Amino acid sequence: MRSDLPPPRGWLPRTCVLFETVAMLLVGVMTAFIVVQVLGRNLFNAGLPWAEELARYCGLGVVYLTVPLLLLKGGHIQVEWLPNVLGRRSAFVLKLVNELVVLAYCLFFLWGGWHFLKRAAHFSTAALGIPNWLYYLPAAVGMTLLTLVALSRLSALIYGRQPS
Repeated sequence: MRSDLPPPRGWLPRTCVLFETVAMLLVGVMTAFIVVQVLGRNLFNAGLPWAEELARYCGLGVVYLTVPLLLLKGGHIQVEWLPNVLGRRSAFVLKLVNELVVLAYCLFFLWGGWHFLKRAAHFSTAALGIPNWLYYLPAAVGMTLLTLVALSRLSALIYGRQPS
């Protein structure tokens, strides 16, 4: 997060920033596991499946824990040309539909993830035996927070505030 920006206000932005910090730590940990795995394979001719498994876990956390802050800041790829050429009412409707689509995606992801984990929770990861519910927890937490951000953006748009 840039230091010239004011600190985030409210629990939702602070939580998103906290998760970004955790994700940055996970990048370092993931890098360390990858280096250990490469060194083990090249220097000692030993495969280290546990290092690969933990690196993938960290990667999952990096992606899903940073996406909510990206949406909160309005940092996702967006096409600004169309809303700018539309009339005010049409641009509002387009933005409203966009926010509803993002929210629907979040809800479908959580719903599908719930059904997936109902079956997958009975199993563990191959190398370390981490329970699948724990292994996929960063995705569930990140998507739950993303859903809350999407609701916040939708609410802000409806009440005439700036979404991000």
